[in-house]
Amino acid sequence: MEIDDQLKQQLDDFRSDFKRLRAEISKVIVGQQEILDDMLISLIAGGHVLLEGVPGLGKTLTVRTLAEALHLDFHRIQFTPDLMPADLIGTNVLAEAEDGRKVFEFQKGPIFANVLLADEINRATPKTQSALLEAMQEHSVTVAGTTHRLSEPFFVMATQNPLEMEGTYPLPEAQLDRFFCKLLVKYPKVSELETILDRTTESIKPTAEAVLTGERILEMSALSRQIPIANDVRRYGIALVVATHPDHELAAEATKKYVRFGSSPRGLQSLILGAKIRAILDERYHVAREDLRIMAGPVLRHRIILNFEGQAENVAADNVIQQIIDNVAENSLAAA
Repeated sequence: MEIDDQLKQQLDDFRSDFKRLRAEISKVIVGQQEILDDMLISLIAGGHVLLEGVPGLGKTLTVRTLAEALHLDFHRIQFTPDLMPADLIGTNVLAEAEDGRKVFEFQKGPIFANVLLADEINRATPKTQSALLEAMQEHSVTVAGTTHRLSEPFFVMATQNPLEMEGTYPLPEAQLDRFFCKLLVKYPKVSELETILDRTTESIKPTAEAVLTGERILEMSALSRQIPIANDVRRYGIALVVATHPDHELAAEATKKYVRFGSSPRGLQSLILGAKIRAILDERYHVAREDLRIMAGPVLRHRIILNFEGQAENVAADNVIQQIIDNVAENSLAAA
C-alpha cells in the first residue's frame, strides 16, 4: 500500500502533536516515559488504562496532568466499599417542572466526563465496578431504561494498589478485558527522585498547559487506523495471542503449565491498534513485528489468567509473555 504525500504530512503532524502532549505532561511528571507513551497510545486508540503501583508513585498526578494537557473535562472518583452505582453514573431525582408538576429528572454522576480517574478501583464492590462496564464498552449509561450517551472522547484511567489486598475486590476478568492495557508503575531512580524534590519542595510548582483538544485526539485515532499491516505481520500478532491459550498448539511451556485462560479477541484488536500507533511514532508507514512485541506486555499481561499453580508460584504474566514471544519466533523460523 502506497502512502501519499498528504497522509505523510498528516502522520508528521501526528508525531508532532504526540511529542508536544508528552512534553507538556513531562513538565510535571518525572521519568515514567514508557508509562506516558503507553498511556497516550491507549488514549489515541480509544482504550482505557489500568495503572498498578504502590502508593505515592504519582499515578493520580499523572492522570490529572494528562487532563490538564488536554481541553477535556476531568473527574476523579475515589472508590470505596460503600460507593454505590448511583454515586458513579447518577440517578433520577424528583424535580419541579415549570407548570408546577413533579417530574423525575436525571442528575448526571461524575462518570460524565472526558477523562475519568477511577482511583483505587479494586476497593469498590463488584456491584459498583460493574457500573463501569457499559460505560467503558458502549460509552453510555442506562438509568431506569433510558440510555444516556457520554461525551467523546471518553477515557477511563483506573488505579489499583497491589500491596494492600485486605478490603479489596479483585477486578473480574470481564472488566479487566475492557482495559486497553495494564501499566506497572515502577519506583523512580535516584536521579529522578532528585528532580521530584526540585519540582515539589521549591516555591515554583510546574503546571501543564492545555495543548490538544478532544477533537484532535479523535482525528489522531482515525488517522492511526489507516496504517497498513502486512498479512504475515497480522498473522504474527494472531500467533502471539492464540499462544496465550494453554490448549493451543502454539502455546509455550509456561502457558501450558501456568495459564488457565488466555487473551480474548479484544486483546488482539488492542495489540494491532497499539502497534499501528507505535509504527507512526517510529516514523514508519507500516507495522513491524517489533511493534507487536513491544505492545504485547501492556496489552496481554492483564488478559492472561493464571491457574492455581501459577498463582502459588507467584509467576509473573510478563515472564509468560516473554516465553510466548520467544516460542512464536522459534516456530516462525522453523516454518520458514
